[in-house]
Amino acid sequence: MAFELPDLPYAANALEPNIDEKTMNIHHGKHHAGYTSKLNTAIEGTDLEGKTIEEILDGLDMDNKAVRNNGGGFYNHSLFWKVMSPNGGGAPTGDVADAINKSFGSYEDFQTKFAAAAGSRFGSGWAWLCVQKGGKLDICSTPNQDNPLMPDVGCGGTPILGIDVWEHAYYLNYQNRRPDYVQAFFNVINWEEVNKRYAEAK
Repeated sequence: MAFELPDLPYAANALEPNIDEKTMNIHHGKHHAGYTSKLNTAIEGTDLEGKTIEEILDGLDMDNKAVRNNGGGFYNHSLFWKVMSPNGGGAPTGDVADAINKSFGSYEDFQTKFAAAAGSRFGSGWAWLCVQKGGKLDICSTPNQDNPLMPDVGCGGTPILGIDVWEHAYYLNYQNRRPDYVQAFFNVINWEEVNKRYAEAK
Protein backbone atom coordinates (compact mmCIF):
# COMPACT_ATOMS: atom_id res chain seq x y z
CA MET A 1 0.00 0.00 0.00
CA ALA A 2 1.39 3.39 -1.00
CA PHE A 3 2.32 5.99 1.59
CA GLU A 4 -0.06 8.93 1.83
CA LEU A 5 0.60 12.53 2.78
CA PRO A 6 -0.80 12.95 6.29
CA ASP A 7 -3.13 15.87 6.93
CA LEU A 8 -1.88 18.70 9.12
CA PRO A 9 -3.34 18.19 12.62
CA TYR A 10 -4.35 21.89 12.77
CA ALA A 11 -5.08 24.75 10.37
CA ALA A 12 -2.12 26.05 8.35
CA ASN A 13 -2.32 29.41 10.15
CA ALA A 14 -2.70 27.91 13.63
CA LEU A 15 0.98 28.24 14.59
CA GLU A 16 1.20 31.95 13.80
CA PRO A 17 3.05 34.14 14.64
CA ASN A 18 5.71 31.50 15.33
CA ILE A 19 5.36 29.76 11.96
CA ASP A 20 3.44 31.57 9.23
CA GLU A 21 0.60 30.17 7.12
CA LYS A 22 2.36 30.60 3.77
CA THR A 23 5.39 28.62 4.97
CA MET A 24 3.15 25.87 6.36
CA ASN A 25 1.19 25.55 3.10
CA ILE A 26 4.33 25.33 0.97
CA HIS A 27 6.19 23.11 3.44
CA HIS A 28 3.36 20.60 3.81
CA GLY A 29 1.63 20.83 0.45
CA LYS A 30 4.75 20.99 -1.75
CA HIS A 31 7.81 19.67 0.10
CA HIS A 32 6.23 16.91 2.19
CA ALA A 33 3.92 15.95 -0.67
CA GLY A 34 6.95 15.70 -2.96
CA TYR A 35 8.84 13.41 -0.59
CA THR A 36 5.76 11.21 -0.25
CA SER A 37 5.28 10.84 -4.00
CA LYS A 38 8.97 10.20 -4.70
CA LEU A 39 9.19 7.64 -1.87
CA ASN A 40 6.32 5.67 -3.41
CA THR A 41 8.05 5.75 -6.79
CA ALA A 42 11.36 4.63 -5.24
CA ILE A 43 9.93 1.56 -3.49
CA GLU A 44 7.42 0.49 -6.14
CA GLY A 45 8.11 -3.07 -7.25
CA THR A 46 10.84 -3.62 -4.64
CA ASP A 47 10.94 -5.71 -1.44
CA LEU A 48 10.40 -2.45 0.50
CA GLU A 49 6.84 -2.17 -0.76
CA GLY A 50 4.38 -3.01 2.01
CA LYS A 51 6.82 -2.28 4.85
CA THR A 52 6.24 0.47 7.42
CA ILE A 53 8.40 3.57 7.11
CA GLU A 54 10.16 2.59 10.33
CA GLU A 55 11.02 -0.83 8.92
CA ILE A 56 12.31 0.76 5.72
CA LEU A 57 14.54 3.24 7.56
CA ASP A 58 15.82 0.75 10.14
CA GLY A 59 17.20 -1.61 7.50
CA LEU A 60 18.04 1.06 4.94
CA ASP A 61 20.76 0.69 2.36
CA MET A 62 22.30 4.15 2.82
CA ASP A 63 23.57 4.09 -0.77
CA ASN A 64 19.96 4.04 -1.99
CA LYS A 65 19.69 7.83 -2.19
CA ALA A 66 16.11 7.88 -3.49
CA VAL A 67 14.76 5.95 -0.50
CA ARG A 68 17.17 7.58 1.94
CA ASN A 69 16.24 11.15 0.98
CA ASN A 70 12.54 10.69 0.33
CA GLY A 71 11.90 8.10 3.06
CA GLY A 72 13.66 10.39 5.51
CA GLY A 73 11.71 13.37 4.25
CA PHE A 74 8.42 11.51 4.59
CA TYR A 75 9.13 10.26 8.12
CA ASN A 76 10.74 13.45 9.44
CA HIS A 77 7.91 15.72 8.37
CA SER A 78 5.23 13.30 9.58
CA LEU A 79 6.79 13.59 13.04
CA PHE A 80 7.40 17.35 12.74
CA TRP A 81 3.74 18.35 12.27
CA LYS A 82 2.65 16.25 15.23
CA VAL A 83 5.21 17.55 17.73
CA MET A 84 3.88 21.07 17.22
CA SER A 85 0.55 22.45 18.39
CA PRO A 86 -1.20 25.82 18.60
CA ASN A 87 -1.67 25.02 22.30
CA GLY A 88 1.97 24.00 22.72
CA GLY A 89 4.95 25.65 24.30
CA GLY A 90 5.86 26.15 27.92
CA ALA A 91 7.83 23.72 30.00
CA PRO A 92 7.33 19.97 29.57
CA THR A 93 5.41 17.96 32.16
CA GLY A 94 5.14 14.30 33.08
CA ASP A 95 7.72 11.60 32.47
CA VAL A 96 9.52 13.43 29.68
CA ALA A 97 10.05 16.43 31.99
CA ASP A 98 11.69 14.15 34.56
CA ALA A 99 13.83 12.57 31.83
CA ILE A 100 14.89 16.00 30.51
CA ASN A 101 15.91 17.12 34.00
CA LYS A 102 17.80 13.88 34.58
CA SER A 103 19.55 13.93 31.19
CA PHE A 104 20.33 17.64 30.83
CA GLY A 105 20.01 19.19 34.30
CA SER A 106 17.00 21.41 33.60
CA TYR A 107 14.58 22.41 30.86
CA GLU A 108 16.61 25.58 30.31
CA ASP A 109 19.77 23.51 29.79
CA PHE A 110 17.87 21.30 27.35
CA GLN A 111 16.76 24.39 25.40
CA THR A 112 20.35 25.65 25.20
CA LYS A 113 21.68 22.30 23.95
CA PHE A 114 18.83 21.71 21.51
CA ALA A 115 19.13 25.24 20.08
CA ALA A 116 22.88 24.73 19.70
CA ALA A 117 22.35 21.46 17.79
CA ALA A 118 19.81 23.14 15.50
CA GLY A 119 21.86 26.30 15.05
CA SER A 120 25.19 24.62 14.36
CA ARG A 121 23.91 22.17 11.73
CA PHE A 122 25.69 23.41 8.61
CA GLY A 123 23.41 23.71 5.60
CA SER A 124 20.21 21.68 5.64
CA GLY A 125 19.19 19.13 8.26
CA TRP A 126 17.42 18.41 11.52
CA ALA A 127 18.01 18.52 15.27
CA TRP A 128 16.56 15.71 17.38
CA LEU A 129 15.66 14.72 20.91
CA CYS A 130 16.06 10.93 21.04
CA VAL A 131 15.39 8.18 23.55
CA GLN A 132 18.25 5.75 24.07
CA LYS A 133 17.91 2.28 25.60
CA GLY A 134 17.02 2.60 29.28
CA GLY A 135 15.09 5.84 28.74
CA LYS A 136 18.02 8.27 28.71
CA LEU A 137 17.56 11.26 26.41
CA ASP A 138 20.10 12.51 23.90
CA ILE A 139 20.30 15.49 21.54
CA CYS A 140 21.88 15.23 18.10
CA SER A 141 21.56 16.56 14.57
CA THR A 142 21.61 14.97 11.13
CA PRO A 143 22.22 16.36 7.64
CA ASN A 144 19.65 16.62 4.87
CA GLN A 145 16.72 14.21 5.51
CA ASP A 146 18.71 11.68 7.55
CA ASN A 147 17.31 10.73 10.96
CA PRO A 148 18.29 8.64 14.00
CA LEU A 149 16.38 5.54 12.80
CA MET A 150 18.80 5.12 9.90
CA PRO A 151 21.94 3.00 10.34
CA ASP A 152 25.30 4.66 10.97
CA VAL A 153 24.18 8.29 11.08
CA GLY A 154 26.11 8.84 14.32
CA CYS A 155 22.93 9.66 16.19
CA GLY A 156 20.89 6.61 17.16
CA GLY A 157 17.92 6.14 19.44
CA THR A 158 14.25 6.81 18.75
CA PRO A 159 13.40 10.40 17.82
CA ILE A 160 10.57 11.92 19.87
CA LEU A 161 11.08 15.59 18.93
CA GLY A 162 12.62 17.11 15.82
CA ILE A 163 13.05 20.52 14.25
CA ASP A 164 13.50 21.05 10.53
CA VAL A 165 16.32 23.52 9.87
CA TRP A 166 16.15 23.41 6.08
CA GLU A 167 15.71 26.98 4.84
CA HIS A 168 12.30 26.11 3.36
CA ALA A 169 11.06 25.62 6.95
CA TYR A 170 11.65 29.23 7.99
CA TYR A 171 13.12 31.50 5.31
CA LEU A 172 9.93 33.32 4.24
CA ASN A 173 9.41 34.60 7.78
CA TYR A 174 12.86 34.58 9.37
CA GLN A 175 15.22 34.91 6.36
CA ASN A 176 18.73 34.05 7.64
CA ARG A 177 17.74 34.32 11.33
CA ARG A 178 17.67 30.60 12.08
CA PRO A 179 18.21 31.16 15.86
CA ASP A 180 14.99 33.24 16.00
CA TYR A 181 13.08 30.43 14.28
CA VAL A 182 14.50 27.86 16.72
CA GLN A 183 13.42 29.99 19.69
CA ALA A 184 9.93 30.35 18.16
CA PHE A 185 9.74 26.55 17.82
CA PHE A 186 9.90 26.23 21.62
CA ASN A 187 6.60 28.19 21.75
CA VAL A 188 4.73 25.51 19.79
CA ILE A 189 6.19 22.21 21.04
CA ASN A 190 3.39 19.73 21.70
CA TRP A 191 4.69 18.20 24.94
CA GLU A 192 1.67 15.90 25.21
CA GLU A 193 2.70 14.25 21.92
CA VAL A 194 6.37 14.15 22.95
CA ASN A 195 5.38 12.46 26.22
CA LYS A 196 3.37 9.88 24.30
CA ARG A 197 6.32 9.16 22.00
CA TYR A 198 8.65 8.96 24.99
CA ALA A 199 6.44 6.35 26.67
CA GLU A 200 6.32 4.28 23.47
CA ALA A 201 10.07 4.55 22.87
CA LYS A 202 11.02 3.45 26.39
